[in-house]
Amino acid sequence: MLAVVSAWFAGIHGALSAALGGSIALTGGLVFMLLTPRHTGPTPWDSLSAALRAEGAKLAVIVIQLWLVMVIYKQIVFVAFIGTFTVAVIIFSMAIFVRNPVSLETGRNNVN
Repeated sequence: MLAVVSAWFAGIHGALSAALGGSIALTGGLVFMLLTPRHTGPTPWDSLSAALRAEGAKLAVIVIQLWLVMVIYKQIVFVAFIGTFTVAVIIFSMAIFVRNPVSLETGRNNVN
């Protein structure tokens, strides 16, 4: 959606810049998901350290991609690029508040 708005304001380079910004946030989240283990370790420290390693890898991938795009793509529309990146990061970080309620009696989802 933001790529379409950016295309309307800044043309094809605005749309491409917005798409790149959103895709960088998406790949960062993907790296975090791939590196976070499904099964936690025997202690809380194991779970916390695994999550911190995944978060560190996510940040490293994001920083490297941001740097690469800003160095390689000379006609970047900076407002569209950073704006879409920021919105995407906020949306992906809000996913922690999405709940899937499970009934304690049945153990099944209450979502229809």
